[in-house]
Amino acid sequence: MATTMTLEREVKLRFDSAESARDAILQAGATSVHGRRLQEDFLLDTEDETLRRRRCVLRVRLENGMSRLTFKGPVQPSLMKVREEIETVVGDGEVLLQTFAELGLHVWFRYQKYREEFACVDVIASVDETPVGVFVELEGSEHGIESLATALGRGPADYILDSYRGLFLKFRDEHGIVGSDMVFEP
Repeated sequence: MATTMTLEREVKLRFDSAESARDAILQAGATSVHGRRLQEDFLLDTEDETLRRRRCVLRVRLENGMSRLTFKGPVQPSLMKVREEIETVVGDGEVLLQTFAELGLHVWFRYQKYREEFACVDVIASVDETPVGVFVELEGSEHGIESLATALGRGPADYILDSYRGLFLKFRDEHGIVGSDMVFEP
């Protein structure tokens, strides 16, 4: 099983539709590396919110029969979102969630998105269709992100550094909706 330890660097850009995002990315010279699929993410913490107080994230992601466990450290000061990331593939995410529950960790936020990925030099561009809008997430080197963002007609003023939970809370407040998780309606 693959395990990675990296310094994750990313920004999000808002788009009106998945089609316009996909077209812009392909016109910028990117190539498709992973087709559209549903991702279900579960954020875990202790009852006393130890991880959130440390500004860290523990996530289990379920996707097309595969599962990943990810730890993200605190966000570091930067014009982009930069944080330590440790990730590994796990055999069964549902069993892992049950195991964490037995250990006292609970799911405090759940979110879904359809993701499609493209590569351009050293940047992965993900088109994320979420219940609160369409975003392109650029992840890679600082120079690569700046170059691809420029090719997409965007600049630092357009960078969104917020998490999907933060975007969900803003959307929920602005639209007066209820619910604690960012999931598609059944």
